[in-house]
Parts: sequence; C-alpha cells; structure tokens
Amino acid sequence: MQLRFVGCGDALGSGGRNNTCFHATGDHVNFLIDCGATSLPALKRLGIAREAIDLILITHFHGDHFGGLPFLLLDAQFTRRSRPLAIAGPQGIETRLAQLMEALFEHSSKTQPKFELSIVALKPGERCSFGAVDVTPYPVVHGESGGPFLAYRVEAEGRVIAYSADTEWTETLIPLGRDADLLIAEAYYYDKVVKNHLSLTTLEAHLPEIRPKRLVLTHMSDDMLGRLDTLSYTAASDGMVVEV
Repeated sequence: MQLRFVGCGDALGSGGRNNTCFHATGDHVNFLIDCGATSLPALKRLGIAREAIDLILITHFHGDHFGGLPFLLLDAQFTRRSRPLAIAGPQGIETRLAQLMEALFEHSSKTQPKFELSIVALKPGERCSFGAVDVTPYPVVHGESGGPFLAYRVEAEGRVIAYSADTEWTETLIPLGRDADLLIAEAYYYDKVVKNHLSLTTLEAHLPEIRPKRLVLTHMSDDMLGRLDTLSYTAASDGMVVEV
C-alpha cells in the first residue's frame, strides 16, 4: 500500500502548499483522507483518477480539510462518474456538506447524483468498515467551531495508517498511533505551545509511548518550514509518496 500527500499545507497556504488531502492506494483500496479546498486541482495535477476513489474520510469541517468536497462532487457529476462513493466524517457531516454545497454552488445540494453516494457519520471509538478499509475515529482537540474533531486509525491490507488531524496534545493520540506502520502527525510549530495545534517538541516527548514505525510531519507553519533542513523526522511535501 502507498500513501501520496496530495496536499500537506496549513489553512494559510504556508510555503505555497496545498490544503490537506492524502491519497492511499493498494491492491484492494483507494481512498482519500481529507479533501481541502485545493484538492481537486492538486489531484488533477498529479494525474490521480478520481473515478477510482471509493472513500473519502473527513476529519473536521474547516475549509482546508473539508472545502474541496463540492468541487470534487461536481467534477464527478460532469465526468459521469458511475462508481459508488462513500464520504465519512464527524457527526453532522450530511448537514454540513449540504450547507457547503449551497454556499459555493446554489442548488447543487439538491441535484441527485448519477452515482451511488453515501454519507456516513462516524462516532469516536466506534470502528467502521468500508470494504477492505477499517476506520477507528478518535476524538481530538481543535477548538469549538468546525467540529466535532476526529483523528483516524485506518487498517487496510495488513497495514495501519494513523493520522492525528489538527489537534493540540491529547492522550487519545497515544492509542491512535501506537505501533502504527505510518503515523502522520500535525507539527504546526516547533516548540511553541498554543491552543488547538500540536508542536513537534510536544509530540516528540510522547513518541516513546506511541512507538510508530514511521512518522511523517504535516500541516506545518512557516516556523516549521524554516527548520526543515534541521529536523530529525521526515516532513511531508506536496506530491510525496510513502510506501506503507
């Protein structure tokens, strides 16, 4: 299985990076984790076939993680997608998606898609299966608006991918990422501790408890991007591919 960072930037486009969108593929799986506002052009630029994507997992309702869905769904309509698609995310996702569709393209939420579309609300701690993909959501801490906020532990084809999403430090990150083949973790700042976001030094202090087999840092501010040459850990970049 492999994972490609379609976009790994923050909400402000630091470093000119695309919004969060990860594409995971294997022999029997093809899914996205998050779909930020820039996702559709980034997917097209990388030559990723949208028709083949079976599942989109959304961590929360901020535009840099969720805002690309209307564009992706309209593209699916206009390209005559026929393959079923599941979109899963926090409680309230069906209402939030309809509101977003209407805000960006009036009446678009009322258009019946030509393909089978299922919207699934996930609950923290309740494992959910989508074909060959098993997803366990964990609650994380990222403010009051734009939630609920979820991190995901995804099991597929004998591998485990864990993604912290946007969050300050919370103890749920330990079982989320424990012994994962790949842990993708926010590292918004290097050592500055702020509400709702994670610093690398805070994460680093807990790595002996988490024990990921591989760590990749994402969602970095200019503070972190200016330190890339000095980091001891792999930092994501747009288009980067990781074998899991």
